[in-house]
Amino acid sequence: YNPQPQAQYEKVMGKNPSFSKGDTKPVEQVNWNDAIAFCGKLSEQEGVEYRLPTEAEWEYACRAGTTTAYSFGDDESQLRKYAWYRDNSGNATHMVGAKLPNAWGLYDMHGNVWEWCADDFIVGYDNAPADESIRRVPNSQTKPLRGGSWSTGPGRSLERTPEWFYTQALGSVSRLNIAPGNAWYDRGFRVVLPL
Repeated sequence: YNPQPQAQYEKVMGKNPSFSKGDTKPVEQVNWNDAIAFCGKLSEQEGVEYRLPTEAEWEYACRAGTTTAYSFGDDESQLRKYAWYRDNSGNATHMVGAKLPNAWGLYDMHGNVWEWCADDFIVGYDNAPADESIRRVPNSQTKPLRGGSWSTGPGRSLERTPEWFYTQALGSVSRLNIAPGNAWYDRGFRVVLPL
């Protein structure tokens, strides 16, 4: 699915925590725990199991069959067509789906809001499970976010490590790690419905 719009979040949760209001904008100011709670409530209402994507699922969906720096290729000059980011966002979120989708029809895989993933954060992101299962680490204190946001610069990381400065990362492998209770105006999520 695409990032959760504020109207759906408010319908399910009865509130809208977003700083930049707009029914069709992605919900933000949600921490990892809020995103998990949303998935639980939506699952109860719909009678099916929704959840956050694992990092492996997120990257698979973002790449849409590519091996390039971005889901649309390696040409950074094309980023404006696919993403809201520091250079074109006006320092705010924008309507979900206003830019071009990736090859699988998924919008905002780069930019607009960072997206929480279900896993615990693992430095290096080596040996992602082939079955795309949720990875847990004893004593983990942070959760991963993927995709960059409206405040992220156009540079990207081609490494799966946290050594890069996150405001320069919008690439398919770029990641950020934050404590699960931390909400901010550039963090949101999308849900998956496992088959």
